[in-house]
Amino acid sequence: VVRRDGCIKAVGQADVIRRQFSGATFERIIDCSGKCVLPGLVDAHTHPVWAGDRVHEFAMKLAGASYMEIHEAGGGIHFTVEHTQKATEEELFSTFKHRLERMRRAGSTLVECKSGYGLNLETELKMLRVIERAKQSMDIGISSTYCGAHSVPKGKTAAEATDDIINNHLPKLKELKLTGEIHVNNIDVFCEKGVFDLESTRRILQAGKDIGLQINFHGDELHPMKSAELGAELGARAISHLEEVSDEGIRAMARAKCAAVLLPTTAYMLRLKQPQARKMLEEGVIVALGSDFNPNAYCFSMPVVMHLACVNMKMSMNEALAAATINAAYSLGKSDTHGSIETGKQGDLVIINSSRWEHLIYQFGGHEALIIYVIVKGKVIYQNERC
Repeated sequence: VVRRDGCIKAVGQADVIRRQFSGATFERIIDCSGKCVLPGLVDAHTHPVWAGDRVHEFAMKLAGASYMEIHEAGGGIHFTVEHTQKATEEELFSTFKHRLERMRRAGSTLVECKSGYGLNLETELKMLRVIERAKQSMDIGISSTYCGAHSVPKGKTAAEATDDIINNHLPKLKELKLTGEIHVNNIDVFCEKGVFDLESTRRILQAGKDIGLQINFHGDELHPMKSAELGAELGARAISHLEEVSDEGIRAMARAKCAAVLLPTTAYMLRLKQPQARKMLEEGVIVALGSDFNPNAYCFSMPVVMHLACVNMKMSMNEALAAATINAAYSLGKSDTHGSIETGKQGDLVIINSSRWEHLIYQFGGHEALIIYVIVKGKVIYQNERC
């Protein structure tokens, strides 16, 4: 039972609920006989605001080019940055809205959304305004992330880019937050060899934390950088990727209750070694999942992500579901309101046309004929007429 304010009023056995609410009237009753009701899925890591797709790079990857080789040839992030800088705010909003709608149809009701294809202040703010517009106008939860340190801009050194972010970008974000124009939740840095080193990453993340942003950053993806150790030290809420994390980094994250946001699509697309999900779980790390939706890993679907996590990272289906709901919500600082079906939490639900919830993971790519309803704050935002 979901109240008018969008929060869950009661959860329980059908006969108990019927007796308890026998005198109540409802705007809508959905018969879920023979079906499963699940928490709305939470996508803990996406890059959904950009222009200019990179379908041509897929062939380069298939021919054996590495991520950094494509990057150094003018592709990768810089190709997308060039097109995003030229795009109007309206163009970016239109494509972003369409992508969010596809995420909703795949069961996502809360999505982390990053900037990061601007790299200059003007374009980063344009991207963050687009995310803010979607927050205000669409029936989907959004946690917004400033990721101006996604790459070193052309013509700048990493040190110059770091100074620009700390001295110009972050003060402007603080100002816009105070005026109510833009509300950013998280700060992100791509801590990587040849991008932002550990010390630059530390300076940017600390400066973001100082203006009230949660630390939630890219670390230990292509090379071991000791990002996990740094994140634990700084009190990071979450670190993403972690394909090259050290054993000490895993232990440090467990002690600090810093979530590991694992991205099975990235390891799959780039043919990287898989993140050590089993070791993290055994060490007590809070493991979350994200789609890493971006021009390099074009996946909207958390059910597909959960399937890949089970097959390639050896997670159980129970672990994958928790990682795509309550743990992903935790990674965004939202586990008190999202990620599980509990009294008082937000009424975000997914109803599937099966008596066993495992079908959502088992049917690889089959969610389009399986998800019947997606509900946000008690409101049906997607109803699948084909089911």
